[in-house]
Amino acid sequence: MNTQKVIISRNLEEELSAAMVDCERDRLFVLVDENTERLCLPLLSDMDCMKGAQVITIGATDANKTVNTLQQVWTALQQGGATRHSLLVNLGGGMVTDLGGFAAATFKRGLNYINIPTTLLAMVDASVGGKTGVNFGGLKNEVGVFSNASAVILDTTFLKTMDHENLLSGYAEMLKHGLISDDRHWAEILKHQETLENLESTDNLVKLSALLADSVAVKQRIVTEDPTEQGLRKALNLGHTVGHAFESLALQRKPILHGYAVAYGLVCELYLSCVKTGFPTDKMRQTVSFIREHYGQMSITCDDYPTLLQLMTHDKKNVAGKINFTLLGGVGDIRINQTATEEDIKEALDFYREG
Repeated sequence: MNTQKVIISRNLEEELSAAMVDCERDRLFVLVDENTERLCLPLLSDMDCMKGAQVITIGATDANKTVNTLQQVWTALQQGGATRHSLLVNLGGGMVTDLGGFAAATFKRGLNYINIPTTLLAMVDASVGGKTGVNFGGLKNEVGVFSNASAVILDTTFLKTMDHENLLSGYAEMLKHGLISDDRHWAEILKHQETLENLESTDNLVKLSALLADSVAVKQRIVTEDPTEQGLRKALNLGHTVGHAFESLALQRKPILHGYAVAYGLVCELYLSCVKTGFPTDKMRQTVSFIREHYGQMSITCDDYPTLLQLMTHDKKNVAGKINFTLLGGVGDIRINQTATEEDIKEALDFYREG
């Protein structure tokens, strides 16, 4: 894959213009959803580098991360005269960057694209690392490809448009990055959640930018070493084996934000880490207390266990029919390719429900 450039923005227009210089663009397209068209596109519309851009608008929320929406984007590119030398700018959250990246990677067998994520979750997770895709058959990100954006531009100004719940969703991925990094990074994340309370405060925005830069650096280091998830990159799946199962179950009921599902998955997988790989109990309980305080709990019963286990069997990391986990021996002590029995997983779900 091409090398991915990640830019912590200080001047969005200058950085976007510079990123475009590195890309062919006989035609320019920008992909937005209904929310980012209204809230974020106006910040780009008057830029000289965006003149003549054809806007493609799709429905908002993960419910639209589908093959049907993907076809709509392909059709818009085709009708707009896109070629292999065109450029697509994805302006939005993780749904937009995932789906837009997949559309760019597959249309005409691949055209350049730039991600400008507008949510905290997309900044620290979806837009960085080259994973693209759509949901399919009731499962998250079931169809997709690895394809790096030519550039990812992270501008915290967009975060002022977000509600607190969505900010927390992104912060859960930052917590995961802290857990797979080191004690200092983990402790900083637990300590500075209050930065999300008021992003009109310059001090809070500067502090969040610093935390964001640290978080993205963790992901970049891992992705650079293992771009197609053959080994170390599986560290980024901490909390996701159970978390994706929670998220898929919620799609059948009342959808929950991805970061909340990851937070709930972290509760279960840190419990498994204590039992199976020796993660310190005090740090597990400190992290779980933080999650319970800020993310609450998704309501499940024992009757949901078979469905959750079945959903976990579809995880892309699984090998030879065994559910595969990333666990920790300690903060930063990553143990990939761990397995657990059904009884172990049910015990972790019991812990999640009962605390």
